[in-house]
Amino acid sequence: MDIKAGISTAMFLATIGIALSLWIGIQSIRSGRKLVYYRLRQQRISSGWRAIFLALVLIGIAWLLGRYGEPVAYRFYPPSPTITLTPTITLTPTISLTPTITLTPTITNTPSVSDTPTPTSTPFMPSVVLTEFTSDVTPAADAVFSQLTFALDFDKNSYEPVDPATVFENPIKRIVAIFSFDKMTPRAQWTALWYRDGELLHHETLPWDGSTGGYGFAEWAAPASEWLPGEYEVQIFVGMDWKVVGRFVVEGDAPTPLASPRPSPTDAPSPTPIPLYSPTITASPQPTLTLTPSHTPQPSLTPRPSATLPPSDTPWPTSTPEATQPPYQSPTPRPSDTPWPTPTP
Repeated sequence: MDIKAGISTAMFLATIGIALSLWIGIQSIRSGRKLVYYRLRQQRISSGWRAIFLALVLIGIAWLLGRYGEPVAYRFYPPSPTITLTPTITLTPTISLTPTITLTPTITNTPSVSDTPTPTSTPFMPSVVLTEFTSDVTPAADAVFSQLTFALDFDKNSYEPVDPATVFENPIKRIVAIFSFDKMTPRAQWTALWYRDGELLHHETLPWDGSTGGYGFAEWAAPASEWLPGEYEVQIFVGMDWKVVGRFVVEGDAPTPLASPRPSPTDAPSPTPIPLYSPTITASPQPTLTLTPSHTPQPSLTPRPSATLPPSDTPWPTSTPEATQPPYQSPTPRPSDTPWPTPTP
């Protein structure tokens, strides 16, 4: 027995208890009024009112179980990987393929010009998405998914959708598709394709990073101007195998996208002014030539003085006891050599 079945059983038992308590309380009050003795009569009537009060308490318990029983239970006991494709595996009782999901008058079942499938054709994997596969893990063939539930947002703890619906009014910016799954293979490639009137608008494909069973979601967030009215379809694939398809309708005109502001013109750089006159080139001074010294003529030789004639012979004196010698004459000195003149520059 799963959590949903347990909550339903508890509500059923509470309903039976309410009916029994009311019936016992009313019968006790009626029978007590017929008794003659005062004490017995008061005891019988009091027990009847206690039974009616118990019925009111059971009514409150049944209401709390129906309103908050499942969300509280899922917080303490996560869903086990025993989910199967049965009509009971839904997030809320209102999630089902009701006759409200129909094609709008503008959508026909004629084949599209592109290679995308029409709403009535068998889903297949487009080749442009197939080239983005990165996983080499073979997925399990018995992986199962529940029906898709569409909403604008959801509780990230319990995966409960916020105001689920199948028809949405513009403007909108985000749609989430919530589902339960079982027997998934970790790291296997899974893909979510988003179509509008048979045209592929958005896709996401990546290796599965969740557990083997539980709850998951796919989402598409786009500018409000891209949510054009029409019928949208979401297809879930595991590997190349199609698992589930869900549809919803967007009504109302999408808002017009705001025009982006034009960039302000950039000022052109001002031209660099050209000088009217080029600067005069200053000539470097030439080095002064060094004058070569002129040849100094040799000075004329100073004539030597003529030789002095020796003096005439003086007659010798007569002999005396002591011979007298003539006095000594020093030779005439020669003139000194004249120095060379200093050369004139």
